Amino acid sequence: MTHKEDLSGLPESAIEAAALAAKEKDMEGWLFTLHAPSYTPFMTYADRRELRKKMYMARNTICTHDNEYNNIGLVKRIVNLRRERAQLLGYPTYADFVLKKRMAENSTNVYKLLDDLLQAYLPTARNEVKAIERMAKEKEGEDFILQPWDFGYYAHKLQLEKYNLDAEMLRPYFELSRVKQGVFGLATRLYGITFKENADIPVYHPDVTAYEVFDKDGTYLAVLYTDFHPRKGKQSGAWMTSYKDQWIDDEGIDHRPHVSVTMNLTKPTETKPGLLTLGEVETFLHEFGHALHGIFSRTRFESLSGTNVYWDFVELPSQFMENFAVERDFLNTFALHYQTGEPLPTELIDRIIQSRNFNVAYACIRQVSFGLLDMAYYTQDKPFDEDIFAFEKKAWEAAQLLPQPQDTCMSVQFGHIMSGGYAAGYYSYKWAEVLDADAFSLFKEKGIFNQEVAQSFRDNILSKGGTEPPMVLYKRFRGKAPTIEALLERNGIKREHKI
Repeated sequence: MTHKEDLSGLPESAIEAAALAAKEKDMEGWLFTLHAPSYTPFMTYADRRELRKKMYMARNTICTHDNEYNNIGLVKRIVNLRRERAQLLGYPTYADFVLKKRMAENSTNVYKLLDDLLQAYLPTARNEVKAIERMAKEKEGEDFILQPWDFGYYAHKLQLEKYNLDAEMLRPYFELSRVKQGVFGLATRLYGITFKENADIPVYHPDVTAYEVFDKDGTYLAVLYTDFHPRKGKQSGAWMTSYKDQWIDDEGIDHRPHVSVTMNLTKPTETKPGLLTLGEVETFLHEFGHALHGIFSRTRFESLSGTNVYWDFVELPSQFMENFAVERDFLNTFALHYQTGEPLPTELIDRIIQSRNFNVAYACIRQVSFGLLDMAYYTQDKPFDEDIFAFEKKAWEAAQLLPQPQDTCMSVQFGHIMSGGYAAGYYSYKWAEVLDADAFSLFKEKGIFNQEVAQSFRDNILSKGGTEPPMVLYKRFRGKAPTIEALLERNGIKREHKI
């Protein structure tokens, strides 16, 4: 992008990042990519609608073009190979095979969760979209038709109007090194553990930092690697990886784990340090929750340690940690202006809390749509050779709130269910969200830094890995089975929409 007028509406941080990206590639002007730290601000702030459409279509037609990167045939092959594998093992579908070892147990229970969420959230989600559409029409005229590339842009404007809150307003208070101190400090406050950087531990890239983790009694627990920023050749997204799992050998020696948190957070520029959005802070907390699951592991067998648990249980520790992101007492421990050192103003924290559930129903239904698509592929019991575009649109039709452009396709880039571990398991994000809301409600009741509750969470959930059925572990911690009630309450979903 070489015309300055095309930058209209974009915040300084996004423009600086784009200028740096262009410079790194010896290009003139500003380079915006399809990676989330570049794409998301562009779709949220760029005034030029035709450019938002261009970015949206580029992002949502990846791997659909007539070239070597086309994945349509691969999607069909993956779906069929997984079905064949399941049927060779005596299961009707791949979903039946996978869910045999899941907390949900079977596809009936998965569809019940997805349907319950649809019933509970869809009315509110439709109202959220209507509110954004009304704002767009007020600004653009009654004949304006809201498209997917408009949603983030006008949603941001409505959020700003309702709460006077913008992600860019918060960035100065979320400088990465302070956020890291806050997240590490939260673990110290809850569990008593400490983190010590060790430059002698080899790392795979100069961006990576290694820490030794010590328990509250000073004993060694683990090595934690952090890898925060995007770079050429690095996969987009965020994840936790275990390079060495924990286990106890025949002589009783406890071999401690090496784990990492890898993200693609906003990079420092030539004039500013890495300043994060609240969403990126939540991402950090999420992946750090996975890391704690690995760090605290204390099991006999490596195959059952850390995050080696049922897929619909593995997101509980990570999503649980996200709850702290909007807790006033947690924010006050680290959210300081990177230039002045002033704490995040109370009024901004109030607005963060008030706006927490902005478009929460839309976000839920979006996740449900991904779960429906996943289950549609993996409940196939016959050879699959359908048109991927048409199949996808039909599979998640009940959960679509915006027009679906004909040429777009998510399946061909849906790494979670095609190349990742979430095949017949994408529902697990929402399944675990029910768990995390229910679990955190106990902390809300007893105190968000309550060490007794935290110790119980560590002892009954984080340290046990896959040694016992998840429901047994959860009931031992919580004293009861989870319900959807805490999630609905947290999201502010009205009682008449509850199941």
